[in-house]
Amino acid sequence: MKKTENIYLIGLMGAGKTTIGRQLATALKVPFYDSDKAIEESTGVDIPTIFEYEGEKGFRQREQTMLGRLIEIDGIVLATGGGAILREKNRNLLKKNGFIVYLECSVEHILKRTRRDSKRPLLQTDNPKESIESLFEQREALYLDCADFKIDTGTLQTKMVVSAILEAYEQINDE
Repeated sequence: MKKTENIYLIGLMGAGKTTIGRQLATALKVPFYDSDKAIEESTGVDIPTIFEYEGEKGFRQREQTMLGRLIEIDGIVLATGGGAILREKNRNLLKKNGFIVYLECSVEHILKRTRRDSKRPLLQTDNPKESIESLFEQREALYLDCADFKIDTGTLQTKMVVSAILEAYEQINDE
């Protein structure tokens, strides 16, 4: 692990990156960023619209550009998009510049959390469970490869998750 000022949260959609990220930032008294929200603010349209007009490839390019900008800011908590780790360049940027926390969550918990969310383009299918399982299969090894710390957000209360992350973060910064 490395000494750093930044915390980057990775994991599937619905794992709690935004919720936990906000609380971590508050606890650390640092700014919070959500890469998907930053993309929406910079383009003036929501993520589903980007997917509709540019496809996943276009969105991933915008995501890579935005991550490049956000990782240059020191002293932040950043919630990445669930697929940010798909590109090797993104993984390398994150690894070089921050403490990476993999928020692991079971398919069942993610399904529960996202079942009413119509703003997730990759879940707009006839079988969202199958989609989440497929995403998990494709991405888990990449999440694990990037992570400095992993925690299950499906079974622990948010406050416990935040406390555990803060403890791990403080340990690496005290070394």
